[in-house]
Amino acid sequence: MEGLIEAPTQTDGIGTLKERGLMVTSINPSKARSASKRNKQGRRKKIKIDDKVVFSRQLATMINAGLPLIEGLSILGENMDNPSFAQVIKDIEKDIETGDTLTDAMGKHPRVFDNLYISLIRAGEAAGMLDQILLQLSGYLEKSAALQRKIKSAMIYPSVIVSVALAVVALLMIKVVPIFAGIFESFDAELPGPTKLMITMSDACRNNALYVLIGGVVFGFLFLRYIRTRRGRRRFDSALLKMPILGELFQKVAIAKFTRTFSTLLRSGVNIILSLEITAKSAGNMVVEEAVEKVRTSIKEGESIANPLKDCPVFPSMVVRMIDIGERTGALDDMLVKIADYYEEQVDIAVSGLTSLMEPLIICFLGIVVGGIVISMFLPMFQLGSIVGH
Repeated sequence: MEGLIEAPTQTDGIGTLKERGLMVTSINPSKARSASKRNKQGRRKKIKIDDKVVFSRQLATMINAGLPLIEGLSILGENMDNPSFAQVIKDIEKDIETGDTLTDAMGKHPRVFDNLYISLIRAGEAAGMLDQILLQLSGYLEKSAALQRKIKSAMIYPSVIVSVALAVVALLMIKVVPIFAGIFESFDAELPGPTKLMITMSDACRNNALYVLIGGVVFGFLFLRYIRTRRGRRRFDSALLKMPILGELFQKVAIAKFTRTFSTLLRSGVNIILSLEITAKSAGNMVVEEAVEKVRTSIKEGESIANPLKDCPVFPSMVVRMIDIGERTGALDDMLVKIADYYEEQVDIAVSGLTSLMEPLIICFLGIVVGGIVISMFLPMFQLGSIVGH
């Protein structure tokens, strides 16, 4: 007897068949299903924060309108633009139909829904406020996405300009300077010092380009391996916060993210110990994470939140005092929201100022480097008249 059965794994399929009183001699995955699975994986698309914002807001609206959860998920699964996210929503719908809670069903997709999202959904289900929690989540995700876009806009522009500048310099050193060097050699004349230096650097670049490239790749690999360790990550994050121009921006981003995440969890009814644990894991900076862990330990021992933050260089005294006041007045979540709003605004101002500052600096860099190469190559031209006359 042969047939088809739908099951997550071969083991589950064997168990289902035995429950039906059948003896299994062999079981193999269906070729059609395997091909379908390969096609789905081939079309896999990254799930972005904006996708989760739309999902959270629309699901909250449907629940608030009185639609059953399964029906709401079915509608979203059919209308979601991102096919990968649509498949995740359909899987969640199937799990809920088999008896799972929304929290359990989402917990099976940790790459899509992080600990913060799952914890808030759990709090919403327990309190019967799932629609309100989903709206809070969508607001939090929107703020997080806006913060990420600000950081990217601050980094992309100078990165592109510097990359173009390095490409131009490499082209001049590898292709253009050797042409001039060949011309100068034919005249057999003494070259100025800057020209000699530039030709020497050009020869070094051409002769050692492969070794430099291999060395750069090896260094990058070792560096990435190092910062994946806890010690390396802490040193790297600490160095970021101490950078001359960007350090202040990273500090403001860290404060904004900490206060926004912490306030969202507290407002959703998550207990303070779990809120601090989730906030620490989602901090994105090891220095902030360690500070939050100290706060968590302090709370367990019956102490305040503000005292451990005083020892962390990331948090200015103003932030510590505002958190202390919010804790003593019982309005900690409101105070955290105000701090987050203030520092997100400061990040916006810092990004605008940084872009304005980087533009003239990059132009000056290009002018000095490219201009220096061009001038050093044209210096011997002033001697060509006398050389040709002789």
